[in-house]
Amino acid sequence: MQSIHVNREVLLKPLQCVTGIVERKQTMPILSNVLIGSHAGFISLLTTDNEIQIDAKAAAENLEPFTPFTVGAKKLQDILKSLPEGAPVKIEFADGKVVLRSDHIRFILQTLPHSDFPIIQEKGEARSSVSLPQSDLRKLLSLVQYAMAQQDIRYYLNGLLMIIEDGFIKVVATDGHRLAYACSPLESECERQEIILPRKTVHELYRLLGDTKDPVRISLMQNQAKFNLSDVTLISKVIDAKFPDYKRVIHAAASRTIDVERATLLQALQRTAILASDKVRSVRLVIENGIFSILCNNSEHEEAEEEFPVIYSGDKLDVSFNITYLLDILVSLDAKSTLFSFSDPNNSLVISIPGSDDFKYVVMPMRI
Repeated sequence: MQSIHVNREVLLKPLQCVTGIVERKQTMPILSNVLIGSHAGFISLLTTDNEIQIDAKAAAENLEPFTPFTVGAKKLQDILKSLPEGAPVKIEFADGKVVLRSDHIRFILQTLPHSDFPIIQEKGEARSSVSLPQSDLRKLLSLVQYAMAQQDIRYYLNGLLMIIEDGFIKVVATDGHRLAYACSPLESECERQEIILPRKTVHELYRLLGDTKDPVRISLMQNQAKFNLSDVTLISKVIDAKFPDYKRVIHAAASRTIDVERATLLQALQRTAILASDKVRSVRLVIENGIFSILCNNSEHEEAEEEFPVIYSGDKLDVSFNITYLLDILVSLDAKSTLFSFSDPNNSLVISIPGSDDFKYVVMPMRI
């Protein structure tokens, strides 16, 4: 009988990295399992949903090589989380069963053959490969991921466009009502490449990335993308489609601009949103004579209004937006000020950061 002797945390930390893509109920039971193996003194834990694959490694002292096995990923995670911190764990496996022991505690779990586990193989050499700090990529994703569509029949909108070109990494997302764009410089240049990452991949990648300067290496292959984060590797299929022309949208001409303090606007919108209609979620913005007014109402004839001064001397602006679309972006930004750019009330609003071209957010007005 083969066995593993480790501390609870040695298994739990990498297991939590890989279980995000696992559903408890699967049409293929093997996809509910985690594949556990050994290599060069490391324990490897691997999961997949046939679109995304996450592999996490953990160093283990005095680890003897063992035959790979699979066991329910969520069950194993729940068991390990239930054990006391620092608890010793012994896992024995033979005859299609896993026995997990910790002091006076014992669990017996069913396994499935490791040979049935569908491993996503890398397809050829990477066409582009770049590195950047994890915190930089995490920030980029936070600035645009909320704008991805969800279950749209235009399947290419259910994801995020990632472009590597001219020494920059650029990310774009849109659901057809709003579009978010962000970019960050890279330390090195490489051949231009672009891919569309599925929505689920973006969320999992964001969850794995830390607020750290430790590097993440991005490798773009044929119909695949790979992200290496020290002891964790994520491989994902990509969406094979053409993304809308975002440049035409973010470079639209604007005749009027207003510098607005982000925190002031965010707090005002959060207050007025209390009375916004659950269905329409509309907020009216009126800007005239140096006053920025925010107005909300609902079907129960309740109203909320707040105003604050801004520097603006142009023609009156009276335009309505989905309040959620404005809150999403203002929460994600950490800039002190935001720049609102309009051409007229019937066209899109562009929100940017004063003095920077690294971020643009475009949102269409509502027709009330």
